[in-house]
Amino acid sequence: MIPTTQKEIKALGWDAPDIILFTGDAFIDHPAFGTAVIARVLENAGYRVAVVPQPNWRDDLRDFRKLGEPKLFFGVSSGAMDSMVNHYTAAKRLRSNDAYTPGGKASFRPDYAVTVYTRILKELFPHIPVVIGGIEASLRRLTHYDYWQDMLKPSILVESGADLLVYGMGERPICAIADTLAGGAPLRALQSILQVGYLSDTEPLTEHIALESFENCKAEKRKFAANFNIIEDQANSMEPQILVEKCGERYVCINPPYPPATEQEMDAIYALPFTKMPHPRYRDKHIPAYEMIKHSLTTHRGCFGGCNFCTLAAHQGKFIQSRTPESILAEVEALAAMPGFKGNITDLGAPTANMYRMKGRDRSLCAGCQRHSCLFPSRCKNMETSHKELLSLYEKVLKVPGIENAYIGSGIRYDLFLDKDGYLDDTSKPYLEQLVTKHTSGRLKVAPEHTCDHVLRIMGKPSFKLFERLRREFDDICRRKGLKYQLVPYFISGHPGCRMEDMESLSRNPHLKNLFMEQVQDFTPTPMTRSSVMFYTGIDPKTEKPLFVERNPRRKQRQKSFFFKK
Repeated sequence: MIPTTQKEIKALGWDAPDIILFTGDAFIDHPAFGTAVIARVLENAGYRVAVVPQPNWRDDLRDFRKLGEPKLFFGVSSGAMDSMVNHYTAAKRLRSNDAYTPGGKASFRPDYAVTVYTRILKELFPHIPVVIGGIEASLRRLTHYDYWQDMLKPSILVESGADLLVYGMGERPICAIADTLAGGAPLRALQSILQVGYLSDTEPLTEHIALESFENCKAEKRKFAANFNIIEDQANSMEPQILVEKCGERYVCINPPYPPATEQEMDAIYALPFTKMPHPRYRDKHIPAYEMIKHSLTTHRGCFGGCNFCTLAAHQGKFIQSRTPESILAEVEALAAMPGFKGNITDLGAPTANMYRMKGRDRSLCAGCQRHSCLFPSRCKNMETSHKELLSLYEKVLKVPGIENAYIGSGIRYDLFLDKDGYLDDTSKPYLEQLVTKHTSGRLKVAPEHTCDHVLRIMGKPSFKLFERLRREFDDICRRKGLKYQLVPYFISGHPGCRMEDMESLSRNPHLKNLFMEQVQDFTPTPMTRSSVMFYTGIDPKTEKPLFVERNPRRKQRQKSFFFKK
């Protein structure tokens, strides 16, 4: 058990932890939660790790003192979500619940949690290094647009005062940090580690890309857009360079990431001894996020879809990092033996469920490519889109004793098995048939996002004609198999380029007739997406052409509600 109190630390016979992690979420020892993964990876590397979940930042700060000082460093994360997305709707209204808190209660973490936690720790323990990471730190590592304050903000390193930032999936850099400090190296030695960011008083002497300064980005929106193009190109490169961005008299330096994790590295992470349970401190308290994922499994990481409104590639990377079937099946077997499991895997998936083991056929071509999407505006001819490996995995999972159903709750990309002319290869039709008949619990959820092709192009999504084709194939399967299943499309309103008449057109589209409309989501500009850059600047970063952006809150709300008018 990972300790969260002094009593638990003493029971383990420790004098003090090596590392103390602070998180804005309740602590759940499940590989779907980043804090648990980092804690277990560090523990496996031989370090003593403790966690302080959801510390109270409004009292005398006793939660920040209660475990004392770590021997090496503090780690800080806001949790599984950016704290501002967690707190506020797209209309900037305060949410009334928090799925990552016992009882679903709100207000158990501050706005800008990483910055708040870090400032407190630096005030209380100025001599102890603070390393920030997770979604909030990762996507705010450079100058970014903050929707909630409607302004550009500098790197979170500047505002928080952290000593180091880990971006992306942080297992390898966090172990390198611990090893470096445990070896007695000075703090500056951490600046050579891959996949970290830091502040420097001088511009690095090593080869790097100099971005426009924070001040220049604030003064001229086009320079912010130009920065984003470089950042995105480097994020999608197999051999990215160091990025340096001046802010005031200091320099924000972002080292390139580690190479994509191998299957053996992925397997090693998921083989760690997670209890897959909330920490015993919560006893029988209901934590909504845990209930949603407790019987789910992750098959891979990354996404090469490159939707302009999505942060997946910016955090997990474009290149798919898969687990072996043996690793996944071992976890399935362990899940089947868990108390309370009734035979149903709720999600056997990933950011995009049907990208398992997909990669470029010729990796040398990938090395010279900087496309942020392998699917838009057209599918890359070098991309292997066969679903053979996934079909084999699904069949093996369903043969595990104790498994009755293995549902796919994650999103799928139907442009990986369909185009305007039909199925892509001999695995495409079998994949869709197996998905619908064996891995759907009655509703297949997909995300066409819009019906107007000019809006879809701005989103980086395929033509709506592809959804029309999907519906025909879905209806045909249901008719042949005697199923009364539903196809459930998701849409986004208020995205840059989307006008009121576009939502009217969406609401009247004949190809949506008799479909169950579960959700139209009002676009929320989140840090480090091309769509948020569009929203702030009013231009497309790639073309530098102006585009329409609906910023009026009432009209944004009308776009969302228009669809439901009769």
